[in-house]
Amino acid sequence: MEQEEIKQKRINELREKYAQQAEEQQRRIELENQIDSAMKLVLDENARTRLYNVRLVNKELYFKTAQSLIYLYKTGKVQEKIGEEQLKRLLEQLSEKREINITRK
Repeated sequence: MEQEEIKQKRINELREKYAQQAEEQQRRIELENQIDSAMKLVLDENARTRLYNVRLVNKELYFKTAQSLIYLYKTGKVQEKIGEEQLKRLLEQLSEKREINITRK
């Protein structure tokens, strides 16, 4: 009987883990849909396509850029849809790596 209890406990743990993963996946999908809706308001079609290509290569830069664009939109700093060239400049600014120089004395 003890083995049956252990087996049942393990099954319950796996079910819980699966439910948590499914919930997390659903949250990610909802977030992606919200970002997609916001990008349709802020970016023109070419810029959106470029940003989605960035998402395929560098998710961190994609989310950082989307967050910046949403902030600019919410604060009223975006008067018209952003084009591809403006997006390129923003991507360059956000992707710049800071160099740290260490010198020995």
